[in-house]
Amino acid sequence: MPKSSLNINGSLLDISSPVVMGIINLTADSFYDGGKIKNDQDLLGKAEKMLSEGAAILDVGAYSSRPGAVDIPVETEANNAIHGVESILKEFPEAVISIDTFRSEVAKQTIENGVSIVNDISAGGLDDKMFETVADLKVPYIMMHMRGNPQTMSKLTVYDNLISEIIDYFNARIKLLNAQGVSDVIIDPGFGFAKTLDQNFELLNKLELLNFLDKPILCGVSRKSMIWKSLGITADEALNGTTALNNTCLMKGASILRVHDVKEAMETIELYKLTISN
Repeated sequence: MPKSSLNINGSLLDISSPVVMGIINLTADSFYDGGKIKNDQDLLGKAEKMLSEGAAILDVGAYSSRPGAVDIPVETEANNAIHGVESILKEFPEAVISIDTFRSEVAKQTIENGVSIVNDISAGGLDDKMFETVADLKVPYIMMHMRGNPQTMSKLTVYDNLISEIIDYFNARIKLLNAQGVSDVIIDPGFGFAKTLDQNFELLNKLELLNFLDKPILCGVSRKSMIWKSLGITADEALNGTTALNNTCLMKGASILRVHDVKEAMETIELYKLTISN
């Protein structure tokens, strides 16, 4: 059975029932909400709203990972992330914050400033010091499946067998992490990362096969192009589609929903729980 809790600074975060991770982008060019946080007031307002609506984790990111995003220096990412984390924790000291980064130095600096979880889109593939850093700092680690980097991933979508290759990818990295003593590992199949629209839906259709890895699954489909391109709408109009796909993720075993809209995700979880309990 996958772990039912995560060690957060000595306290346990219960994920035996699905929880919500709220997305807080500090970047100007994120695909949906980039540039919406212009100052600390905006940041704290968003954090307060997400926490009051039931988010168990706030996922802070200071590097846009959308396809074709501009690369920024490590120092810029770290400084922006640290400021955001410190601002949130000053106002909401009990908040559980994850840092959305693939850079070990950013992970290290933000953990030293109160972050509790590392959320790495590259599963250590873009920084060979990441696994060592996570092991040294003894924090839960979210690893995502992708190929290449945000600048190249959209061209790396040819697979012989999508699901088998994703499982092999995670198996290899989980073994490396286990060898370093890291046991709190969550897997994210990486919807939209080095995958075509059809591949995203194939992955969703077969998501339950990832339970073979015996790790909690995080799903991040919120307002992504697999929704709005398929429906001929915009990301702004993709909340209903997000809810529909989030419910599918829950039915197939997801433990964490990573979303822009916490209230709606919490309602989806509540209805899912009522469904399986009757």
